[in-house]
Amino acid sequence: MSVKHPVVAITGSSGAGTSSVTRTFQEIFRREEINAAIVEGDAFHRYDRNEMKLAMAEAEQSRNLRFSHFGEEANLLKELETLFRDYGETGVGTVRRYLHDEAEAKPYGQPPGTFTPWEELTPGSDLLFYEGLHGAAVTSTVDVARYTDLLVGVVPIINLEWIQKVIRDKTERGYSSEAVIDTILRRMPDYVTYICPQFSRTYVNFQRVPTVDTSNPFIARTIPTADESFVVIRFADPKVIDFPYLLSMLHDSFMSRTNCIVVPGGKMELAMQLIFTPLILRLMDKRPKRSY
Repeated sequence: MSVKHPVVAITGSSGAGTSSVTRTFQEIFRREEINAAIVEGDAFHRYDRNEMKLAMAEAEQSRNLRFSHFGEEANLLKELETLFRDYGETGVGTVRRYLHDEAEAKPYGQPPGTFTPWEELTPGSDLLFYEGLHGAAVTSTVDVARYTDLLVGVVPIINLEWIQKVIRDKTERGYSSEAVIDTILRRMPDYVTYICPQFSRTYVNFQRVPTVDTSNPFIARTIPTADESFVVIRFADPKVIDFPYLLSMLHDSFMSRTNCIVVPGGKMELAMQLIFTPLILRLMDKRPKRSY
């Protein structure tokens, strides 16, 4: 695919660590003076907060026990595909925002949990940066991944992901343990169908692996820290990666396979800076003729 305007997509489920990846990219954009159009995946959910509650209730009444935010039914994947395609071709596209909380909603005069109106991106940005659930999604009718130029997967091992969700939903949202487990079980078919396959389409994956016992994630009281973790970084094309340089710059890192480097959890953001800065500059310099 030949494009004039690069599309960078970070894919991972909520709580997986995508926000820290986004911060790292924003630092690269600031340092290299790159004007990035930032798009959040939540904006491409089909339903706002109240509508989703109603849709969930209707799904339960009809015995559809796998309806979730991970699946195709609850998302506007065609609109996301169109955005990536249009931006790659023209540098603009149609977007909106999801207003998560009162602070985000106040400037728009809308309640939290709603969407802003659809509008065109401001022309003149250097690249599109997406962070969300479906940056590499492929279904029978939609192929979002084909319109990207750099795909990054961020995914902790499943027990760690569950620990993060259980603790977040119980402490920040007031859910019971039973309610959180019900949500995890309901999402599992869509997680397997729509989320997991994306990580085979990415150019690089970051997977955090704790070095403490997470055998029963549903009784954990704390989330393993970065210093209690390693990060496995897998490259789809290791031939273009300077592994000796990364090993020299990332203390206590090591190679586990010819396409994988393992770094201490506290070095993840430094590893991202070292890996992504040249990749982003290459995108800007060459305006890539093919996607990863």
